[in-house]
Amino acid sequence: CEKEPSSYMWIYILLGNMLRGIGETPITPLGISYLDDFAKEEDVPVYVACLHTIAMLGPMFGFLLGSLCAKLYVDIGFVDLGSITITPQDSRWVGAWWLGFLIGGITSFLAAIPFCFLPKCLKKPEEANNDKTSYGLLENTGTTRKTLPPAKPKPRKCQLIYPFLSDFYTSLKKVLSNRMYFTFLCCSLLQFSSFIGFLTYKPKYMEQQYGQSTSKSNFLIGLTSLPPVCIGLFLGGLIMKKYKMSIIGATKFAFTMSFLAYITNLLHFFVGCENHVVAGMTVSYE
Repeated sequence: CEKEPSSYMWIYILLGNMLRGIGETPITPLGISYLDDFAKEEDVPVYVACLHTIAMLGPMFGFLLGSLCAKLYVDIGFVDLGSITITPQDSRWVGAWWLGFLIGGITSFLAAIPFCFLPKCLKKPEEANNDKTSYGLLENTGTTRKTLPPAKPKPRKCQLIYPFLSDFYTSLKKVLSNRMYFTFLCCSLLQFSSFIGFLTYKPKYMEQQYGQSTSKSNFLIGLTSLPPVCIGLFLGGLIMKKYKMSIIGATKFAFTMSFLAYITNLLHFFVGCENHVVAGMTVSYE
């Protein structure tokens, strides 16, 4: 070809993922904050575990949906399927990758409708939040102080013009100065980085190493990898509720489980298969 064909469809996918991320992001911080404010402290771990468990079920169904869509030809609905002579096992086969975005978008839109019927104002529980043990622990660590509210200083010009940015900067500074939260944030970054890498490359590894199709690889990953994670999240919430762990107790529990997971993951270095014989790469052409 004198000129390679180019397409700008990736821009629509980028904008769609950006809008999806904007819509999904408030659910986790605002939802957890709502549960922490309006639920009993001993029940919060179970509710948060349920929230994260349901969030993990989404990728599992996504893999299963991707497995189904990969069996359908990319131009389904636009071409006569009877005229297609290749099968999903053919290297030239391209599945209907766009169909998952369409189904997921419609489902997300329908799931967002009930949020429009939530009340604007919610009643606070009778007991004050400062009676919680977690508040007392943070108080002892110096995060909060029982002092009289200081007199409001005169607002500066930048605060009058950009009150939101000023408040955001102040809140962000206070949050990042909390050593326990900052350490937890670093641990979460490391865990999610490894988890995303696992989900990204494990299907490709199964395709190349075991000769599985894209459809079957997604199906196996979604069926075997994510359900144990959901079970672990839910059991963790039940254990925290049963033993009524404080922040220090939850930190020790999380460290123990993470260390055991690290030791178990080391076994991956001892499990593997030899590379396929490829002429010109692993063996000579002769």
